[in-house]
Amino acid sequence: MKAEQITSPITWHGEGPCWDPVDERMLVVDMEAGAVVEVDSGQRHDVGSRIAAVVRPRAGGGFIVATEHGFALFDSGFRRARELAQVLDDPAIRLNEGGCDAAGRFFCGSMAYDETPGAAALYRVEADGTASLVFDGATISNGLQWSLDGSRVFYVDTPTQRVDVFDYDVTDGSFHERRPFADVSALSGSPDGMTIDAEGGLWVAFWGAGAIRRLDPESGAVTAEIEVPGVTHTSAAAFGGASLDTLYITSSRQHLADDAEPQAGSVFAVRPGVAGVALHAFAG
Repeated sequence: MKAEQITSPITWHGEGPCWDPVDERMLVVDMEAGAVVEVDSGQRHDVGSRIAAVVRPRAGGGFIVATEHGFALFDSGFRRARELAQVLDDPAIRLNEGGCDAAGRFFCGSMAYDETPGAAALYRVEADGTASLVFDGATISNGLQWSLDGSRVFYVDTPTQRVDVFDYDVTDGSFHERRPFADVSALSGSPDGMTIDAEGGLWVAFWGAGAIRRLDPESGAVTAEIEVPGVTHTSAAAFGGASLDTLYITSSRQHLADDAEPQAGSVFAVRPGVAGVALHAFAG
């Protein structure tokens, strides 16, 4: 399959595509610019700081956003409503990728700007806004996705060149028995953002490869590949549209020469023949 470019370069470092089911719009993050961008209209919402790669709907309306060093609640127009926990105080480290579990807890990982090995961690935010450490010792905490039944959680620490899996306890939001799920070291690129389809398949963006690959939910084998033409830094993917049957893909200009890949930063889309599932909303 081949994705189609559907926007001009609307981001510098595009990340975190997220379907907003209330206003029926696809949102993406322009991380370094600190903006959320509406894909169809191109409207930009400044959140007041660098933004991590994560925006998720809230059960009560609006969104939770992982900013550079912490978390905040925003209304549907991305006006800041309330600050939540700030979990980082080192300017060399920022928040990165994550998602919500079925109970509405929000999880987000981190990374050092210089990608220092072991400097990253994963954090959990409860509905009341309190945050706690889940685990540390990661390097680039990236894709995070729960299995359809919620009993497992898949996780990418990019330099490992693996997708790992944990057993998951939804009663307290705890991770157990980490183990390799898919070794992708023989494939081009490095695993980045990740989403799931209605059959449980994991769609993983491969940074440096210009590709999205689907992993079988049991074996971890690659069962489909989407070529993203004209770009190498494919960062994340998410299903959107009223039927959740379109896969939206973000791209980035990060680490590229100014005259390289003029399409980088654009959003791409493809209908892969399988629908996605609605993202869990933050309970706060």
